[in-house]
Amino acid sequence: MFLGFDTSNYTTSAALFDSGTMTVRQQKKLLPVPAGARGLRQSECVFHHTVQLPALVDALGGDCGPIDAVCASDRPRMQEGSYMPCFLVGAGAAQITAKALGVPFYSTSHQHGHIAAAAFGAGKLDLLHEPFYAFHVSGGTTEAVLVQPDKDEIFSCTLVAQSLDLKAGQAIDRTGVMLGLQFPCGAALETLAAQSDRSFRIRPTLKDGCPSLSGIENRCKKMLDAGEPPADIAKFCLESVAISLEKMTESLLEKEPLPLLYAGGVMSNTMIRERFTKRFGAFFAPPALSADNAAGTAIIGFLKHERE
Repeated sequence: MFLGFDTSNYTTSAALFDSGTMTVRQQKKLLPVPAGARGLRQSECVFHHTVQLPALVDALGGDCGPIDAVCASDRPRMQEGSYMPCFLVGAGAAQITAKALGVPFYSTSHQHGHIAAAAFGAGKLDLLHEPFYAFHVSGGTTEAVLVQPDKDEIFSCTLVAQSLDLKAGQAIDRTGVMLGLQFPCGAALETLAAQSDRSFRIRPTLKDGCPSLSGIENRCKKMLDAGEPPADIAKFCLESVAISLEKMTESLLEKEPLPLLYAGGVMSNTMIRERFTKRFGAFFAPPALSADNAAGTAIIGFLKHERE
């Protein structure tokens, strides 16, 4: 049994991975964001994680048996200078737990956790043993990385493309808040967009395969000021994000055709998942393992323990 913690910008999560049955169970809870707000300060994130994490661990249940190792994400990405205070809550709790139990503690990155969870959820954990492209698309990240096996971290991530300004999740959340939706707005915006039957002609802006997404928010603001229906604005926003990511993917595949794996909260959108599965044969995790979660963190703990 492998225990994992992930305390990201907007979700507290804990998970248990059973390597005997290759199953995972998890508990997670969004951080409370005041109505009309577009996010939280890091000090607020740290406070809410500190309050929420013990209850989530308790909710995992006490019948898990002996814990073999504990793993936590302690940074956004596995690179020099990558840091956010919110991750210290989960990392600190994991180190204390491992010390108390007398078992190994392993650290990883939030991005690594997303990729491992997506691979596991898609039934493609074997992908981690070969090169592939992984997209991490959320409110804090819109990146494509080349994933390759790594002797220390199980796999490494090399940045190959990213948004030039706004992140995909930011464009979605800002549009949602603009329309009066509760932050984070992804699920509610998707529901609203489903009410529109309007067609759009969208021309994304890219430079060397990297999209510029700030124009999406600006166009949505103009549509709102012009009195256009909220459902049409929601659909335009989501389709603009989808087409930008589509062109980003096409640019990478032209350079080197490799398997594709998509992770991050934005990629739990049903319309985007269906479109990319049909267009590219891409792999996706189920929504519960695509958004922020500790499942991938627990799985990486298992893989590191197994390697040692």
